[in-house]
Amino acid sequence: MNDSDPLASQIQFWRKRADQALEKCLPSETTIPERLHQAMHYAVLNGGKRIRPILTYAAGHSVGVPLAILDAPACAVELIHAYSLVHDDLPAMDDDDLRRGKPTCHKAFDEATAILAGDALQALAFQVLAHGQTPGIPAEQRLQMLDSLAIASGSRGMAGGQAIDLGAVGQMLNVAELENMHVHKTGALIRASIKLGALCQPDIDSTTLKKLDHYAKCIGLAFQIQDDILDVEGDTETLGKMQGADQALNKPTYPALLGLESAREMARELHEDALRSLDEMGEKADPLRWLADYIVQRSH
Repeated sequence: MNDSDPLASQIQFWRKRADQALEKCLPSETTIPERLHQAMHYAVLNGGKRIRPILTYAAGHSVGVPLAILDAPACAVELIHAYSLVHDDLPAMDDDDLRRGKPTCHKAFDEATAILAGDALQALAFQVLAHGQTPGIPAEQRLQMLDSLAIASGSRGMAGGQAIDLGAVGQMLNVAELENMHVHKTGALIRASIKLGALCQPDIDSTTLKKLDHYAKCIGLAFQIQDDILDVEGDTETLGKMQGADQALNKPTYPALLGLESAREMARELHEDALRSLDEMGEKADPLRWLADYIVQRSH
């Protein structure tokens, strides 16, 4: 990331703000039960790109939301993401040893503690969102934010996507089936990240919400395609997780189904579609445009 680029500097500022806000909302590591709280800190603060909270900040910025109001929803989506990674890495799921270049939570602690840490992070996400600073936001919109995060996290979102993913190991899926899996597993929380930021604007209109949601759907799929490409082309040190893990588990991926070049072309088309949805949103949406570029160009 080139910090001389004003947009890159803005993204970096939001990343640091998310880190600081997450540290504040987590229970102290010295609070009983200490080991559980240490595992929660490890899972959340052990690196990470903070794509989802940054999307929340960027979406709110695009519709004129004050920064302080966005801290709670930004933390909430990242806490849900962190919990999902802890559980996805478990032996009963993907059985991964590395996350962000370090031992996964169940390796650094133990399986039982990792399960409880994930459970606690999920509960904390809703507590943070329910009690965050939201002056001026109607109660109906606050309830909609909680509902959106719950749907994105549950059986009709991320958890459902993981269930589809586990059931698809060793299976031949077509493009529509693979897209459906990732719309749930990865895309649902990315869409919620954008929606929560936008809903912090009391006067948000349905047209703008639809445009932002379409943007989020496109970049959510592009994000997963790029992940699949990196699983083939990346290296373990850069990725921070085992390269080739999806191939080793015989998971259906876009490169396996379409080939690398067609997968890249699909990501490019989704990127362009995402940008078109922001055509009428002006300069305040520039961070969202920058993020769309980053998602399809990233190397980890």
